[in-house]
Amino acid sequence: MDKPLDESRSKDIAKQVSSKAQSPFVNAYKAALVLEKAMYVQGFLVIAGRSYQPIEHSWLETEEYLIDPTLPHLHSAVENLYYFPAQRLTVKQLKAAIEEAEEDYPDDDPLPIYGSAPYDYYGDVMLGGKEYSQALQAAAAKCKDLNQHLAERN
Repeated sequence: MDKPLDESRSKDIAKQVSSKAQSPFVNAYKAALVLEKAMYVQGFLVIAGRSYQPIEHSWLETEEYLIDPTLPHLHSAVENLYYFPAQRLTVKQLKAAIEEAEEDYPDDDPLPIYGSAPYDYYGDVMLGGKEYSQALQAAAAKCKDLNQHLAERN
């Protein structure tokens, strides 16, 4: 992770937006609306000691640090969290993408946002563009490394 995760700010914003455990994209969206100068980020999260594969996730990024409004629900120390960004959106871009998704696909959840085609696939699941593939590969490599260290200790 290039920038440190601000644990205190993450917990504060989580309370402010009433974050929910299984809703990282909605949590980050609500937090982005509150902290308008932050970037909404989608990508992957790896949790040391628990992640056997990358977790699709969303958080916020400022010039100095990361803010994860789902942090209180992760039940992990900050130093065990590794973030791999795939896509960054300003609040204005985020609002426009959600508006477009709601208009084009009214029966589907507008989040997460995968950008424009062409999309890549992992397994049989569609994923965003090349930046998603790159972030997934980096996160998968981190999982492999962490899992290998865990196996060596046991």
